Amino acid sequence: MASTEALPPCGIYRTTVPVGSIEANRLVFFHNHGEPGPGLYLPTAWDANRARFASKGETLPEPVEPTAATLEPLAREGFYRVVTPFFCCEKHCREFETDLLVQLGYNGAAEPILFVPELERLGVGLPTVGTAIDREKVRDLAPLKVAQRSALDATAEPDGVLH
Repeated sequence: MASTEALPPCGIYRTTVPVGSIEANRLVFFHNHGEPGPGLYLPTAWDANRARFASKGETLPEPVEPTAATLEPLAREGFYRVVTPFFCCEKHCREFETDLLVQLGYNGAAEPILFVPELERLGVGLPTVGTAIDREKVRDLAPLKVAQRSALDATAEPDGVLH
C-alpha cells in the first residue's frame, strides 16, 4: 500500500483518465487514506452550490501512485473575490469585475461555475443558477475566509471526517 506522503492530499479533483468505473473528466473527492485504501468518491448532490460526495467510493488500483498522479487538483469550492476582471468565456457572455464576491462550485464534469451572491432584505442570498467559466479563469480569483459551522465545512470527507 502507498504511503500517504507519496499521494496528493485529500480534496476535490478532476479525473483526466478513466479510473475503474469512473470516466475521465469527472468531479471526484480523492481520499488518500483509509481502508481498504485510497479512493475516489463521486458527487451525489449539491447543497448551497457545494458538492456532497458519496459515502462509498472506488478504491484506486495498485499501485495507486500512477493513477493518483493523473488527478487534476481543483481550487476549493467556496467564496472568492475577483482579483483581475474577466469574461466567463470567449463569447463574453458575462463580465466578472474586480472585487466582486463570487462563490466557486463545479458541475459533475468538474467544470467551474461561478455564483454571484446578492444582498437581500434578510442577508446574503446564494443563487441556484451560476455561470460556467473557462477553467483557466479560476486563477483570477482569491479565496476569502468565511466563518462557517463545522457541519458545513467544505473540507469534510465523504465519511464525515473534517480536515
